[in-house]
Amino acid sequence: MPPKSDSVEGIVLGFVNEQNRPLNSQNVADALQKFNLKKTAVQKALDALADSGQISFKEYGKQKIYIARQDQFDIPNGEELEEMKKANAKLQEELADQKKAINEVESEVRGLQSNLTLVEIKSKETKLQSEVQEMEEKLGKLRSGVILVKPEDKKIIEDSFAEKVNQWKKRKRMFKELWDSITENSPKDLKEFKEELGLEYDEDVGVNLQSYSDMLASLNKRRKISR
Repeated sequence: MPPKSDSVEGIVLGFVNEQNRPLNSQNVADALQKFNLKKTAVQKALDALADSGQISFKEYGKQKIYIARQDQFDIPNGEELEEMKKANAKLQEELADQKKAINEVESEVRGLQSNLTLVEIKSKETKLQSEVQEMEEKLGKLRSGVILVKPEDKKIIEDSFAEKVNQWKKRKRMFKELWDSITENSPKDLKEFKEELGLEYDEDVGVNLQSYSDMLASLNKRRKISR
C-alpha cells in the first residue's frame, strides 16, 4: 500500500518518482531539506521503500543507488516518440517567436523610455528660448557697433600673446641645441634617456607650437593691414 503523501516515506517516494534518475541518500536528503528531514530519516524511508518494492535500488560497495520503478511509467512507442518530437519542434518554434516578440516589445519600451516627457520637453524649450534670447542680445550689440573689448586692452593681450609665443620658440630652440649636443655621441636610446630624465616634449602633453605660431602670423598680418 502506498504511503501517505505527507509522511516521510510519501515525500521521499514522490521525490524519487519525480526525479526518475539514480540517487543516493545524500542527494535525496539535500533536496528535501525544505521538509526538515534528517538524513537518517531519509535513509530509513529509502530502505523501507526499497524493501517493499516501491522503488528499485542497486548496491555498489557500501553505497546504495535508488531509482524509481520503471514499470510504473508509460513508455512511448516509436510512433508516439516521433509525434512527441514533432510537438517539441513546434513548441520550440513558438518559443522562438515569443522570445522575438518579447525582444521587440522590450526594444520599443527602451525607445519610449529614452524619449523626453512632456514636462522635460517644456523645460528644455524654456532653457533653449532663454539661450536664444541671450545670443540675440549679444548679436544685437555687435550689429549696433558696440565695442566689447577696448582697443588698448586688445593690444595688451595681443602683445602678451606674441611675447609668450616668441619666448616659447626661443626656449624650444635652445633646448634642441643643448639636447643635440648632449646626446650626439651618447650610446643610450634617446627615448629611454628622455624618460629617465623625466623630460616631456610639447607633443607629450598634447600641445603644438606650430598652431600658436600660425595664430601669431595671422595676428601680425592683420596688424599690418590695419596700419
